[in-house]
Amino acid sequence: MTAGGKGRSRLLPVMAWLVLVACLAVLGVLDGVGGFYAVEELGRAKLIGAVLACAAAVLSPRLGNRALPAVGCALAVQSLGVSALLRGSSSFGREAMGFAEPAALVWLLLLVARRGKPSWASLAVSLLGMAIVLRPVAAVARQSTIILALLFALAAVMALGIGLGMRLLQVDRRRQATALRLEQRTEFARDLHDFVAHHVTGIVVQAQGAQAMAEKRPDMLPPALRRIEQAGSEALTSMRHMVGMLRDADGEVALTPLAGIGEVRSLVEEFSSVGGARATLDLEGTFDDLPVEVTTTVHRVVMEALTNVRKHAHGCTEVRVRVDRSEDRVTVRVGDDGRQRHLSHGGFGLKGLAERVGLVGGTVQAGPVTGGGWGVEAALPVSKAKVAVS
Repeated sequence: MTAGGKGRSRLLPVMAWLVLVACLAVLGVLDGVGGFYAVEELGRAKLIGAVLACAAAVLSPRLGNRALPAVGCALAVQSLGVSALLRGSSSFGREAMGFAEPAALVWLLLLVARRGKPSWASLAVSLLGMAIVLRPVAAVARQSTIILALLFALAAVMALGIGLGMRLLQVDRRRQATALRLEQRTEFARDLHDFVAHHVTGIVVQAQGAQAMAEKRPDMLPPALRRIEQAGSEALTSMRHMVGMLRDADGEVALTPLAGIGEVRSLVEEFSSVGGARATLDLEGTFDDLPVEVTTTVHRVVMEALTNVRKHAHGCTEVRVRVDRSEDRVTVRVGDDGRQRHLSHGGFGLKGLAERVGLVGGTVQAGPVTGGGWGVEAALPVSKAKVAVS
């Protein structure tokens, strides 16, 4: 979420609270002017109940999920008690009503439905609903009071519906956030596997080369060992960084490592510097405006293909990497001149790559090519990317 979005999300509850305070103040003044609290000894009881309900509504943002339903139950019981006293009193008419207290109880009903602890919320909702509806008909049931009771019931039902809707929306957002984090971590685990495999296979190739040179060219052994040491250090640094991201990820944090065309170029150059096969990169088209999920997937395709070359391409001397950009599609081709081989279907490399390419709406194929060697080709749509990496 952007800084502007966060600011707006904090401003809306404050504005709603200010509107609530203003409305309760106006209704309280109107009730006082209308004489709703000036009927014998019950006027003081109604005034105390209205003040307590308005105070609880004003302080509701500070009430926790446990305290809010408990306060709602207490105020509802107090209001029902006053209504019972009014029912047995000889005072009839509009003096039994008032609007500040029911408005405050409606607000509390909405909040209890939205975030009250479930074990208390059901009881609080029932008591608050009865307290709101029964006050107009507490003294006498006639056409005007029944109509007002129906209006209060409508307000209570609307508040309950809004509160429950907001509660369900919050639950759904939490569920989506949990599912997103799980999906991100799963994808991150695939990326971690690919990065580790890439580094380790490079170290193995260099170690094999150093072993071959140990007898024929002993003078070349120290530089080879230094390259192995450097590759191992880079692998450890990369793994620490990625695992640190996984441990520290909280909330809306992008776990997928980001990569662009520059990282693809570095990947090919690193492959050639290790020794053995020589890799070349051909770029065709403009890549500056590509979505990051597309460039990251291009990087993944090239990395997996180069890793498989190191593992399986016996007798390979040249690897050709080509990335073509058309108006709405990016095509990645990686081919080598090694002997044909059969890859095991039990590994996670190509299978995970196919899943990753499928997430952005693309396709990938791997197999022997005409003239010998092995090739990997992936087609990635630019305008239909499905994965948002931020």
